Amino acid sequence: MARKSITNTKSRIVDAAWKLFYEQGFENTTVEEIIALSATSKGSFYHYFGSKDDLLGSLAYLFDEKYEELAARGFGDRSAPEALLYLNRELFSMIENRIDISLLSRLLSTQLTVSGGKQLLDRNRVYFKLLRRIVGEGQERGEITGGLSADEIVRLYAMTERGLLYDWCLRGGDYSLADWGAKTLPLLVRSFEK
Repeated sequence: MARKSITNTKSRIVDAAWKLFYEQGFENTTVEEIIALSATSKGSFYHYFGSKDDLLGSLAYLFDEKYEELAARGFGDRSAPEALLYLNRELFSMIENRIDISLLSRLLSTQLTVSGGKQLLDRNRVYFKLLRRIVGEGQERGEITGGLSADEIVRLYAMTERGLLYDWCLRGGDYSLADWGAKTLPLLVRSFEK
């Protein structure tokens, strides 16, 4: 019960922060506004985050919440390659519609300059666990090649998604991220098929 309360408090802070960042922008949002909207305390905020900047790294975990939601719905009769493409389409659509591109750009830039805490590469994230599960099951069913390990396939897939995100940010979001992902990722995923 205490664990759920801790997770709930942190999630409320993250959800409130990202709502405000999207509506007002990162620079115009104060810690006090985040605390008020999340109905938490200053002590709770600083227990989980050293500063407002620390919340940028939580964007990776916001993506993981989307993956948890999609995994809970299940993949129906989709093959492993189809499940990978479905996850990408859903995530990229969410990013396009709910995440301010300047915030995503800021997160991506911190991943390049920070010496520790590279959230996007955290192999314990839901993202990597779910991808490994899908790929591993696909290999067991003979849908995905055994010529590469599940970890190698997941790494290539994740690298490609990050590349698309970086390019989209570099170009200022001048094209549809979800549509471009739907055009390019099948080329990679087809190379994994048996």
